[in-house]
Amino acid sequence: MTNEQVLVKTLDFQLDIQSDNESLLYDATLESRSVYNETIRLAKQGVDWDMIPDRVADDANLVKNTTQRVVAKALGAMENYYEYDDFAQPSHTKDGAYPLRANYEEGYNLSLTDDGDVTFRISAKPYKHVKGVLEGDDAHLDILKTALTSDEWKIGTAEALFHNENAELHVNVTNTKQTVRDKQDSRTVVGVDVNEDNVALTALSEDGVEDTLVIDFPEIKFERHRYFTMRKRVQNAGKDSIHDTLEGREERFVRDRLHKVSRHIVEWSQQFEKPCIVFEDLKEMRDSIDYGTRMNRRLHHLPFRALQFYTSYKASFKGIPTAWINPEYTSQRCPMCGHTERANRNKKRFKCRSCSHQDHSDRVASVNIAVKGIKKHQDWNVPALNSLPVVRKVRRQASGAVDAPTVTHDAVRGYQTDGIVGVSD
Repeated sequence: MTNEQVLVKTLDFQLDIQSDNESLLYDATLESRSVYNETIRLAKQGVDWDMIPDRVADDANLVKNTTQRVVAKALGAMENYYEYDDFAQPSHTKDGAYPLRANYEEGYNLSLTDDGDVTFRISAKPYKHVKGVLEGDDAHLDILKTALTSDEWKIGTAEALFHNENAELHVNVTNTKQTVRDKQDSRTVVGVDVNEDNVALTALSEDGVEDTLVIDFPEIKFERHRYFTMRKRVQNAGKDSIHDTLEGREERFVRDRLHKVSRHIVEWSQQFEKPCIVFEDLKEMRDSIDYGTRMNRRLHHLPFRALQFYTSYKASFKGIPTAWINPEYTSQRCPMCGHTERANRNKKRFKCRSCSHQDHSDRVASVNIAVKGIKKHQDWNVPALNSLPVVRKVRRQASGAVDAPTVTHDAVRGYQTDGIVGVSD
């Protein structure tokens, strides 16, 4: 029996605080940390959990509703600890700021202006509010504006926090009519490997690899570099207004291409039985990147997370679930024999140092992502990968996708494994 889940999205925004009291919000996040720590401390001492909310609220300098939401999150962490003994016991000495949680129209409020902006009011302290305008990705803003004007959406709990010293608001919204199938009820796992100039897809079922596809989008990399060069020149010339105009054009171009690619991913996935789309969890990737100024700039500006979000958002409205896995070694592991070594991959070519399997390196990564997705989220076994189908490559263009194979030669010229043709770049 299919278990359907309501469609819930977490939308991330930056806060343009216009009430000239940003320090008030930061102080409130420190108070929120104190509430969290005190809740964990009392729970460890064996205090009745039903008594903790009122006991903590009496000493907290926060709006009561906000205090209750923070206490509930802390107790949820303790509940996870007792339910799963592989989780570490939560600490009651947490450092730094802690997210300020609040219910909609109680601890915070949102309004849509005539100019199309979304304004916010956060009750940071009793009778003291922080006000301003939300800024962020257009896709997130579009969903939130729809939620503010449509009965089909419900706006829920939000968290105000500081990320890299910048104030943010993360808002949960729920669609009351759309549902998403439980990912554990899927029969096909689609591994998605997002790269600088393409995205590789592999559909894996209990019967093996159903199909595989590489979607090229080199124009995004090219246009980003072109706009970067133009912006640098006009900035050196002191023409800031032109700089902002170019930045806006670049953002619109990239966003348009990402929407097209994400739509193609979802449409391709729909052909398979009960698909689940699986991505690499790249949240911490940018923090660990340090390859020099030029390479850092290229990698930090790659639209990995944006493409994942657009795809997840579109898939949700088709009832398709999405999931994330640890990206470790997905590009180095051989899908045939399991041998893992950095030297297996050389740019777009993959050749296993153990079994000599050769393939398109991005397709290999997508296969490994799908395998990890099955192991993490499914109750069926990973099929034997004795052979892989021909890699088809398509290129996204402004007028649409040219969906036709572009490969007629072997995985590496002069080489073919078990009659399986791959791709060479």
